[in-house]
Amino acid sequence: MTDPRHPLRLNVGFLVSAAVGFSRVFSFAYESIRLGDDLVVADFVGSATFSRTQQGLLVQGEFLARLEVECVRCLEPFLLQVNPTFTDLYAFDRRSLSESNLLVPEDGQIDLAPLLREYALLEVPIMPICRPDCQGLCPVCGENLNLHNCGHRLSQDDSPFSILKDLLP
Repeated sequence: MTDPRHPLRLNVGFLVSAAVGFSRVFSFAYESIRLGDDLVVADFVGSATFSRTQQGLLVQGEFLARLEVECVRCLEPFLLQVNPTFTDLYAFDRRSLSESNLLVPEDGQIDLAPLLREYALLEVPIMPICRPDCQGLCPVCGENLNLHNCGHRLSQDDSPFSILKDLLP
């Protein structure tokens, strides 16, 4: 049974003493869940498979979630679906550390929330756009052009690149 305050904290202590090759699958399904102090995701569904190796516990996971992000064109918030997959090693001692620097805690309780937070954030594009045909904001009055056409039109001469057309033959 997981702790409702920390739903992604898993007791994997039994895997430490298990035979090499033994594995266990943990499945998750939450309508909304907090990944760290600053990230709440919706419709979180996923699984993590922990396998006992000689060096530590290998976790292979996949999840599907929706994050609220802001469109870079119209500045409106929207839900972005992410579907990261990952493989990491929780090492038994410092000699077996991988580049992720994850260690199996002494109490056998692994909290996946910080790890899942990082993988979720890696899935967010640098310039998220709410939809491919997003019109953005009017450069004159700032009106969201997806909601209302304000009537402002930029002429070709208003463009900062209009002087370059004089260089063409």
